[in-house]
Amino acid sequence: MAQLTSNDVRQLVKELGVKFIRLQFTDIFGILKNVAIPVEQLDKALDGELMFDGSSIEGFVRIEESDMYLRPDPSTFVVFPWRPRDGGVARLICDVYNPDGTPFEGDPRYVLKRALAEAREMGFTMHVGPELEFFLFHVDSEGRPTTNTHDRAGYFDLTPVDLGEDARRDMVLTLEQMGFEIEASHHEVAPGQHEIDFKHSDALDCADKIMTFKFVVRTIAQRHGLHASFMPKPIFGINGSGMHTNMSLFRGEENAFYDPSSPDGLSDTCRYFIGGLMKHIRAIAAITNPTVNSYKRLVAGYEAPVYIAWSFRNRSPLIRIPAKRGLSTRIELRSPDPSCNPYLALAVCLKAGLDGIKNKIAPPPPCDRNIYEMSPKEREELGIGCLPENLKEALDELERDELIKEALGPHVYARFMEAKRIEWDRYRTQVHPWELEEYLTKY
Repeated sequence: MAQLTSNDVRQLVKELGVKFIRLQFTDIFGILKNVAIPVEQLDKALDGELMFDGSSIEGFVRIEESDMYLRPDPSTFVVFPWRPRDGGVARLICDVYNPDGTPFEGDPRYVLKRALAEAREMGFTMHVGPELEFFLFHVDSEGRPTTNTHDRAGYFDLTPVDLGEDARRDMVLTLEQMGFEIEASHHEVAPGQHEIDFKHSDALDCADKIMTFKFVVRTIAQRHGLHASFMPKPIFGINGSGMHTNMSLFRGEENAFYDPSSPDGLSDTCRYFIGGLMKHIRAIAAITNPTVNSYKRLVAGYEAPVYIAWSFRNRSPLIRIPAKRGLSTRIELRSPDPSCNPYLALAVCLKAGLDGIKNKIAPPPPCDRNIYEMSPKEREELGIGCLPENLKEALDELERDELIKEALGPHVYARFMEAKRIEWDRYRTQVHPWELEEYLTKY
């Protein structure tokens, strides 16, 4: 990420003919928000003097404490390539502050910054590389999204069966114009499903990029007459969409997960990080898989992880160790899905990993067998547990895990739990089409 100053932003705005700035921030539930300002208000924004009503943002604050300030991060300045050059539109990602000048505890970006500060105190920086999957769907005659896919293609297929290739190409070109280094893009396993991978970077920059990525993909899909959905499991009977998250810790320029003297190339730091993740993963699931629909993806048979194990060789466990070593040594956490708030998801994963390092939490031996094919008794004998089966179970685990609650902070934890308990209750009390089909004529 280029390190820009406020003066750099002012200069770029003049050179590029920018007329409008979108000040972006993310709510607790991972929804991108923005306040649009004309360029004449840029100085006021860069000085952190722009106020907004926090009570209008779900999960932020009550009406009586609603005044909040946006402080743009100059390094996040970028121009939207799809807008006209004359009267261009740019964006700045902002941190949220209280009127007294202190960081707002309900700002997800601040939650991640707090976890990264703890890592820095231990001598670490966190690098993250996400793999986001999404579906491209047709819209109906009134422009509303359907679940009709635009192709019948499969993994790595090309045109003519991959009809989303043009849209995906435009997404890649747009992301590259906005500073992304794209490593791969391809059709995924399910019809209408795609993946675009971008180069790893430090955790805060990566979380910013995930939010930008979802915004860009949706925007470009719309320009192609399609709807891009990051819903974890939009269609029964086919694979859902994940956000496999590659993580590593660095000490300066050295990868702290790599030990050339170890037979498998993994350091004790890496093993303890895995141990911490596995210890807290059932509570972490509430954050990395935060919707009712998330748990429709986490079922056996569709390549999504269900069991709490790690492996060097197969993709059925929760954590996979990719083969590359040296600076590329990393772990791949396979459970997160793209509906999560990336700031909160990375914060809780980092906090759990650091707990593992601090307390030397050794993971169980790696499991290189296909866990999906094991019997329940075999899994029990190997001590292989399961991820939560639904959102309620995940929320109950979060309620019991003091470390993950600490990572979120009291404000985010309380607001998140309140909203998600309501979400679960609304789902639990609905009568769903499946029930009518199954029971209406039977009883």
